[in-house]
Amino acid sequence: MSPDVVSTRPLLDKLGVKPGAKVAVLELDDPPFLKLLRERTSDITAGKPRTPCDIVFMGAREPRDLKRLRQVKSWIEPNGAIWVIRPKGGRSALRDTDLIGAGLAAGLVDNKIASFSDTHGAMRFVFRLRDRPK
Repeated sequence: MSPDVVSTRPLLDKLGVKPGAKVAVLELDDPPFLKLLRERTSDITAGKPRTPCDIVFMGAREPRDLKRLRQVKSWIEPNGAIWVIRPKGGRSALRDTDLIGAGLAAGLVDNKIASFSDTHGAMRFVFRLRDRPK
């Protein structure tokens, strides 16, 4: 897809949120997104979930916010994902390379990028297949 083509897929489909998914949200104050999420699943936790979940949406504004990836990876199922949501472009103190480096340091790899909104982008992190907990 060329850079000037905008995806018409619904946001939650792009982000892989299936109906009934178990989701945790951390440091992400986005009422329209949370409303969309509640229309797709009722299993949403603000902060650390009691049991592993399918997807964590984690807001990040500064490089220090990425240090949480190490802890947050324990919140997901072996085949789960963490989406890091950050400001786009020049508005952001974070670059793609910052996110990728933090993911690797936490034992995760990035495998997808999505436009989250007009102002924010998202990068998905997962366990490498060989590193997935049994």
